[in-house]
Amino acid sequence: MESLPHFYCMTKEEHISYLGQLAQWLKIEREEDWKRFQVILKEQPVAERVREGLTWFPLKINEQGFGLGAYPFLVVEKTKGPARHQFQNGQPVELFSLHDDYSNEAVRGVVEYVDDARMKIHFRMDELPDWVDEGRIGVNVSFDEKTYNEMFLALNEVINSDKSELSRLRDALTRQESNYEVANEFTPLVHLNHSQNEAVRAVLNSEDWTIVHGPPGTGKTTTLVEAVKLLAAREEKILCTATTNAAVDHVVDSMVKKGMRVVRIGNAMKIQEHVKDVSLESLLYDSPDYQKVKDWKRKANELRKLGGKYKRNFGREEAEQRKLIFREAKEMMREARDTESYLIEKILDQADVICATLVGSTHEMLRSRIFDTVVIDEAAQAIEPATWIPIRRAKKVVLAGDPFQLPATLFSQEAIKLGLSVSLMERLVASHKNVHLLSVQYRMNDTIMSFSNAEFYENKLASFEANASHKLFQGDAAVEFIDTAGTGWNEEEGEGNSSLKNSGEAGLVFKHYSQLKELSSVGFRAAIISPYRGQIAELEKHFAFEEGVKLNTVDAFQGQEADVVYISLVRSNEAGDIGFLKDYRRMNVAMTRAKKKLVVIGDSSTIGNDAFYGRFLTWVESQNAYQSAWTWMS
Repeated sequence: MESLPHFYCMTKEEHISYLGQLAQWLKIEREEDWKRFQVILKEQPVAERVREGLTWFPLKINEQGFGLGAYPFLVVEKTKGPARHQFQNGQPVELFSLHDDYSNEAVRGVVEYVDDARMKIHFRMDELPDWVDEGRIGVNVSFDEKTYNEMFLALNEVINSDKSELSRLRDALTRQESNYEVANEFTPLVHLNHSQNEAVRAVLNSEDWTIVHGPPGTGKTTTLVEAVKLLAAREEKILCTATTNAAVDHVVDSMVKKGMRVVRIGNAMKIQEHVKDVSLESLLYDSPDYQKVKDWKRKANELRKLGGKYKRNFGREEAEQRKLIFREAKEMMREARDTESYLIEKILDQADVICATLVGSTHEMLRSRIFDTVVIDEAAQAIEPATWIPIRRAKKVVLAGDPFQLPATLFSQEAIKLGLSVSLMERLVASHKNVHLLSVQYRMNDTIMSFSNAEFYENKLASFEANASHKLFQGDAAVEFIDTAGTGWNEEEGEGNSSLKNSGEAGLVFKHYSQLKELSSVGFRAAIISPYRGQIAELEKHFAFEEGVKLNTVDAFQGQEADVVYISLVRSNEAGDIGFLKDYRRMNVAMTRAKKKLVVIGDSSTIGNDAFYGRFLTWVESQNAYQSAWTWMS
């Protein structure tokens, strides 16, 4: 694997200049993202957008009221259009009107929940405009401006900071090594291995930044949680973040099981069910004092409805009465909001750790808070500008993850070439200083681990003794590569021409799985993964009646594992074009999901001309794991 650029060789001035470059690259990415949005939404008529699932129109209002923060919400139902759509929980949307008097007006909101026909939308305003009740309203998918704005604000604040904490931390990140409070002693934890204990020690003793480098199966979450628990015992204020809601919830679940007082901040519908009890909303609503807030909101809503009865064509007396009613409703809402803010502050003050996504850390109740430690999990999956969002609130920072797994998704090839895809963690790992590698992996058979270990981790990983040689059954091979070269199983365009598929490979996966199930005397969990969504759709046809088999793209399966993993590479063409199989980190993720057996199916004549896959094929032969697909064609 190519060595990473040595970004760490920077002076303070060079570092600030580099952060300025990041802002320029981010503008390029935003422009590309905006162009894509314009093409798929803004340039299409309403009827076409409805057919594409990008717009719901017309809408019927089923319910309206006031939610968290005493801000309004709507529950709407579409009356026309297909069941499929592209709205998601937590997504920004735009409520619009096609009424002649209001056709140029729109308001932005966020989806709290959505199903096939109904959607709940929260708005950040005191009250909704009158045209909402006039009919002919619809809702569009909206461009996610907030994420970009927060990244630009973060970079601007970091670049121009003369605050002691933020400027100190910014400048510390130009150094090869972190400062340590060596006086702080640490007694190793008996249930952690040596490398995990050393990582915990570094987190506890660092004055500015630490990296916990956790390759697949090395217990990164376990290590982080233990470190955070010890920090909390020192009464530190801790913010724990991650790039995705799923990653945040995974850490939250582990912390709750360790008996920690956790508050999870974020969109309620994006928080997984098993951790909702510690969401800010749940803790707030369960507070005994929250009943007062509910009463004020209810009374204010009743007054608004009463005031709403005074429509057009009413006299001066009615207008004055309407004004008084709305003034009283507004006062009640102010009381509700102030009391709610007080209760939220109390909940946050009592927490051991507050957890949110990177952008979720901009919640208004956190804006004035400074944290002793900010932990960023899966830090290598975030572009650097996003990482700086929570760091602004830190005295010291812990970056955890693995730069040799999947990076952030970007749309602009120009921004990628310039360097926007390089995460803060990736450029710090390049220094090989203050990076604490977790070196014992607990997931994979040693053979399954060996290729990635050599290719990405300089052979520094060791398998835990108990799982080093475990297999599905005695005599079974831990790794198999089935070569489809010469079979004529070429790649094809998938449904909708949006991806690729390989029907021959899909059939072979099912045939191999069926035989393996017959040979195995014990049940096993299997996962079928591929870099291409089109192939997953093709595989689903074969596995429709197989219970318990997970089928997903490599990207979606990151962080998961199974006893047996099949990887369908799909690419098979005369030109030797391997597309985004060129992102070798994607293959690293794919090959490290399996615990007991890994089966890779692909065309050696297509992938073999690439140096990385050439080494993979050589390794397969060295493990006596090579097979030809011809042996299965009977």
